[in-house]
Amino acid sequence: MNLRCAVFGASGGIGAALVRALAARDDVAEVWAGSRGGVVDQGKVRGFAFGLADEASIVAACARIGAALDLAIVATGRLTLRDGSVPEKSYRALDPARLAESFAVNAIGPALVAKHVLPLLPKDRRAVFAALSARVGSISDNRLGGWHGYRASKAALNMLVRNFAVELGRTHRQAVVVALHPGTVDTGLSAPFQKGVAEGKLFTPDFAAARLLAVLDGLAPADSGKLFAWDGAEVAF
Repeated sequence: MNLRCAVFGASGGIGAALVRALAARDDVAEVWAGSRGGVVDQGKVRGFAFGLADEASIVAACARIGAALDLAIVATGRLTLRDGSVPEKSYRALDPARLAESFAVNAIGPALVAKHVLPLLPKDRRAVFAALSARVGSISDNRLGGWHGYRASKAALNMLVRNFAVELGRTHRQAVVVALHPGTVDTGLSAPFQKGVAEGKLFTPDFAAARLLAVLDGLAPADSGKLFAWDGAEVAF
């Protein structure tokens, strides 16, 4: 096979690891790697620049990619905000600007990528669109509360993924559209929150990328619209 793949968010820990893992696969011919500053072309990797809040840049990126994509992954997300704010522990800490930033990065940005990437998925064969979400975005799994903006924005992303799966399934019978929970990965996003992670549950980016790609490889159209963890287990919304 000569798969064409794209990773939006290729400068992050997981995104960069996904690019490396895909480029190393024999069945992959091209990996389009997108980040704010762009990625240097090397081997199978083709870099492009885009901004999650800049729809025009996403349009331009998809125009550059051009031909059909067999796999597209949105590997973006933010837990600690630009001003250094950590997730809210109480409703008393809610702030409209910080909530808006959480939704802009964790839900609206990936939705804009989907808006322009989904039309690149072929109708005549299997194709996958995936977005990095989080278990804490599961409403049914929420027993601790807190982290309001992050939880709510990831829950919104999960709903968007479900919507995209329903709509795309009408025209792309072999398509798979899913959200992914990578576990706790040793990246800048999780660095301030690693103290309480159980032994053996803090993953390297390369391990997480390998596991997520293995999960995607095993999914069928019947799995579309769901959230899957790094170990292949479905996480209820």
